[in-house]
Amino acid sequence: MADFTIADVKTLREKTGAGMMDAKKALVEAGGDIEAAIDGLRAKGLATAQKKSSRTAAEGLVGVAVEGTKGVAVEVNSETDFVAKNDKFQDFVRHATAAALVLGSDDVDALKAADYPTGGSIADKLTDNVATIGENQQIRRIKSVSVGSGAVVSYVHNAAAEGLGKIGVLVALESDLGDDVLVPFGKQLAMHIASMFPQALDADSLDADVIERERAIAQEKAAESGKPENVQEKMVEGAIKKFAKENALLSQMFVMDNKSSVADVVAKTGKDAGGSIVLTDYVRFQLGEGIEVEEEDFAAEVAATLKG
Repeated sequence: MADFTIADVKTLREKTGAGMMDAKKALVEAGGDIEAAIDGLRAKGLATAQKKSSRTAAEGLVGVAVEGTKGVAVEVNSETDFVAKNDKFQDFVRHATAAALVLGSDDVDALKAADYPTGGSIADKLTDNVATIGENQQIRRIKSVSVGSGAVVSYVHNAAAEGLGKIGVLVALESDLGDDVLVPFGKQLAMHIASMFPQALDADSLDADVIERERAIAQEKAAESGKPENVQEKMVEGAIKKFAKENALLSQMFVMDNKSSVADVVAKTGKDAGGSIVLTDYVRFQLGEGIEVEEEDFAAEVAATLKG
């Protein structure tokens, strides 16, 4: 009997891009532990550091709103894309996002307790929507950013309506320059973030557990090379530096020219405009990231492999 399910095989494939049999074998070797299976596939070169899957695991909308020097992103999930296109659902996400901007808190429960414009609380309205639309809906997460002076700039990719879409990005720019410079530049940075999926603002902000995991994978690869220990150590450190450079926003190559780092582009843009710009924070919400659902067609495809 397998120590994992059809859903586990599906999850592993979506996270790594590995083939079905490779995913199954990795889960067998890992005793059903998905994270260990991911590490095993990566060590064998059968998976990438981060799989940017086009298969969305949940539906709904991401809402973004900006006022002055502060902004907020809110993700609200539904069961189907059909509901995400519903005017009533879109109005709810829009009002919930506006309320989150006023609230200034990333606490989902606090947002649910806030007043809804037409009466009652946001939680009450959400319950009413579930009853009338006939589909489960949930406020999943909130993230706010702000600057003392400068601008917070928003961008929505695959927009369903103004401020609503599949990917919502906010960019916080601390600056002494005006919106005529900051807004168009902020839009470019936001599009870069939407495309390149940074994991943190800078290398020091990358999750320590993620770095240690990358180190373990790099050490396994280096050991398999058969090279001297001192060479292996250099290989590992080189791999960690490369990972940090590619996954920290400020050190990524700016997607608009692919020649300069984001940090260098930010500094040059400020200097050229006769002032200074500091990219202090960002938000990138992609609808459904990290949520997993089973699909009947996929289940049928892999069911036989679990019996073999």
